[in-house]
Amino acid sequence: MADDDNGMVPLTDPKDHSVGGMWGHVLRRAVHLGMVSIPFVYYEHAAAIASRVGLEGAEQVASALVLVLILAEAVRLRTGITVFGQRDYEATQVSALAWGALGIGVVLLTLHDHPELGYPLILSLAIGDPLLGELRRAGQSNRTASIWSTVALIGVWGGCAVVLGTPWALVPVLPFICVASEWPRLRWIDDNATMLFIPLLAVLLVVPWL
Repeated sequence: MADDDNGMVPLTDPKDHSVGGMWGHVLRRAVHLGMVSIPFVYYEHAAAIASRVGLEGAEQVASALVLVLILAEAVRLRTGITVFGQRDYEATQVSALAWGALGIGVVLLTLHDHPELGYPLILSLAIGDPLLGELRRAGQSNRTASIWSTVALIGVWGGCAVVLGTPWALVPVLPFICVASEWPRLRWIDDNATMLFIPLLAVLLVVPWL
């Protein structure tokens, strides 16, 4: 169903492509929102975890997990398996979960000493992507969904500025970049990756000047 010049609402419901139907879709969203815990675990506890398992630091924990993920995804693609909550078409392409995990790993490794930047970037993916999807699923236009998601992420970045010392100059800019990074429809790269890689590049370009 087409909307006016505000954008388009989706032609199909995402749950129709989820293994497990509506419950698979709900699990997918829950996993996405659960990503909010990742920066807390990494910045607050990864060093202690590393010492317990014989690694030298939090970076090695992140690197090891990313390598395990890549191997597991390679096996999954080789066998053509899709698990509960994944999309049916992910049987033949890298899954959104794998792209998101890879993106988060890159952010954590790049911003290991900057939780004030790593937190809002990862929270923007964990909250912004499912919010965009559910607003569109509810029949909102792309423009309306983007506006409300940007407002929500301004709250995320503003909260991180208050609590973590994230530069205030980023608060009005990065939420828009995070949302806009979801717009491209690329065949082989999921928006879970673009919503991290593009804002990360922006942060790395801007922060040295702040």
